[in-house]
Amino acid sequence: MGGSPRAMVLEHAAAAASGPLRSVAREPPAPAEGMLLLRVAACGVCRTDLQLCEGDLAMRKRPIVPGHQIVGRVEAVGAGVTDWRVGDRAGVAWLAGSDGTCDKCRSGRENLCEQAAFTGWDVDGGYATHAIARADFALRLPDGFDDLAAAPLLCGGVIGYRSLKRSAIQPGGRLGLYGFGASALITLQIARHWGCRIFVATRSPSEQERARSLGAEWTGATGDTPPEPLDGAITFAPSGDVVRAALRACDRGATVAINAIHLDRLPEMPYEELWWERRLASVANFTRADATEFLTLAAQIPVRTSFETHPLDDANVALARLARGEVRGAAVLVP
Repeated sequence: MGGSPRAMVLEHAAAAASGPLRSVAREPPAPAEGMLLLRVAACGVCRTDLQLCEGDLAMRKRPIVPGHQIVGRVEAVGAGVTDWRVGDRAGVAWLAGSDGTCDKCRSGRENLCEQAAFTGWDVDGGYATHAIARADFALRLPDGFDDLAAAPLLCGGVIGYRSLKRSAIQPGGRLGLYGFGASALITLQIARHWGCRIFVATRSPSEQERARSLGAEWTGATGDTPPEPLDGAITFAPSGDVVRAALRACDRGATVAINAIHLDRLPEMPYEELWWERRLASVANFTRADATEFLTLAAQIPVRTSFETHPLDDANVALARLARGEVRGAAVLVP
């Protein structure tokens, strides 16, 4: 198909192994007022994309182009756009827009806006050669990251950063990470930068080894008990059993932050596991302020991302590998 404008579209949810996405020719539209047209250079593949494609997350637009970790170059700007120029590099993440007027937006909580729109769910995303985005929600990317390295920052990185804040972990605290995929890989680096002690629970022996190589002082299986009670924990696996395991490992007064848009269930548990002012906190999206703070911090540390690349037309292959647990770090599509 060469370099012709095209997109990988989802019309009906199906198992990743069956190839739910199909490639279609699609000429990019001219950007409307306040919008940018980007030529996509890279787009990360997220577990949320997998959940959408397999039907765990209900479709809100049909057909839809998934993908919300977009790195691209501005190819055209809509009327009224003054702070972006053709040729600028821009990032587009999960939060595609909000109304800007509700009490949540006015209080700095645009991630909770009831009119918020999400990239690759409500509006077409980055599994394509081109993407449209609101100029005021596009993100400036640090120069220290090339296009491929920058893509995983735009979801796993930003949402991991917000999860750290939601966990209320303090510098030097004992932090549990439950699951060790692309987001946990970045989250660990931030927490280490803050001086936290890291305890990682994952069912994968190879990921346990990788976590230790990055500075985790303890690793084990999900049901194993860390050697010390945790001051905070973040769960990355979409499993209620993992949430419960994290809660059991936490000290009094600790918070478990659930980094998931979809969870299979919350299991029944005795109240004693929650008592002593332990808390469960969901993590819902992020704000532009979160993204700006994180990207600045990521450049300072600097955060290192890990990824494998796939041609855009192999998006189904990337999703199937993610479903089978074969992706180390993140998968990134390259048009």
